[in-house]
Amino acid sequence: MELQPYKKSETRFLLLEGVHRNAVEALEKAGYTNIEYISHALDEAALIEKIKGARFVGIRSRTQLTEKVINAADRLTAIGCFCIGTNQVDLEAAKMRGIPVFNAPYSNTRSVAELVIGQLILMLRGIPEKSWHVHNGTWPKTAANAYEARGKTLGIVGYGSIGSQLSVLAEGLGMNVIYYDVVTKLPLGNASQIDSMDELLRTSDVVSLHVPELESTKNMMTKVEFNKMKSGAIFINAARGTCVKIEDLVTALDEKRLSGAAIDVFPSEPKSNEEPLESPLRGYPNVILTPHIGGSTVEAQANIGLEVADKFVQFAQSGTTVSAVNFPQIALTARPNTHRLLHIHHNQPGVLSNVNRLFAEHDINILAQSMTTKDEIGYLLIDVAEFDSTLAYEHLQSVEGTIRLRVLY
Repeated sequence: MELQPYKKSETRFLLLEGVHRNAVEALEKAGYTNIEYISHALDEAALIEKIKGARFVGIRSRTQLTEKVINAADRLTAIGCFCIGTNQVDLEAAKMRGIPVFNAPYSNTRSVAELVIGQLILMLRGIPEKSWHVHNGTWPKTAANAYEARGKTLGIVGYGSIGSQLSVLAEGLGMNVIYYDVVTKLPLGNASQIDSMDELLRTSDVVSLHVPELESTKNMMTKVEFNKMKSGAIFINAARGTCVKIEDLVTALDEKRLSGAAIDVFPSEPKSNEEPLESPLRGYPNVILTPHIGGSTVEAQANIGLEVADKFVQFAQSGTTVSAVNFPQIALTARPNTHRLLHIHHNQPGVLSNVNRLFAEHDINILAQSMTTKDEIGYLLIDVAEFDSTLAYEHLQSVEGTIRLRVLY
């Protein structure tokens, strides 16, 4: 608990894994200069030492913020994932310590969608296998097993931000787009929602996964699902590696059930660029393997850098938690001549009434207030007159269930 607002010059940011440099520029533009920039991931022991004293930490997909690491972060205020996924962070441990986690769920959707479009065109034309033959000294000049995208059916599993944008691009190629989602979604363009996964698998020439990593999506594509796919279809996964049972995909390729596959994500991935991928899919000339680069374009990384850095700044300066993945979401407009207090507490009955009672008993006037909860956590922002802030802080400390308390400004 800290009575004084964080001084910008003393607010330490730790940015790992070479996040885009414009994140640093955005933070410096906001007045933050204590920024440590590291171009690679750190193992657990090194991370535990480095994270001490950091107010904000920014990572990509390789760094693992486990409960042990989070507990060692003695001053950590917020976590930023400069990517879409947040499965590399123990979200529950962060939440229970009053630490919101931010990500960039939309900044690289175009990059992923474009990669899939490129892959499906290459696979329909049989380019990977033809390229492999030319590299090995043969000249397979033939139209056999080479098809246009126009008129083919693309089945999208998961119609979120990436899946829906993919559908628009695919329609531009003249493809028929169908999609399956556990939630009813309004289609873009002429895409059609399909009632069952089975129907999508049976009728699609290309099947592309775009689902989050959940218990319900783990091994959602196994031998059973591959056997339901249209003979000679193409399978693409740029979602999460845990969604596919790789051994069953290999069997489907060996049995010629599928004409090919393009895989960008894997159940187990190398920890560094120097390590090789260990996968039974290696060596198949009709399979495109890419190193988890769906969102890895210059444009996407630049957008992600700005998006997450802005969320850091908004939380640091106003307490805004809109779009936090593990935390109650609040945005409260700043008011002149006030001090703002941030109060994170256990979600239990009576917290707000106790705060209001204490403030009323001591003649502390609340000029603005916003509170919301998420699971076990409650988040309260209070604006009081400047001359009341010290007294308000003292009384908020005594509220039962308090996890974290600080003055923002």
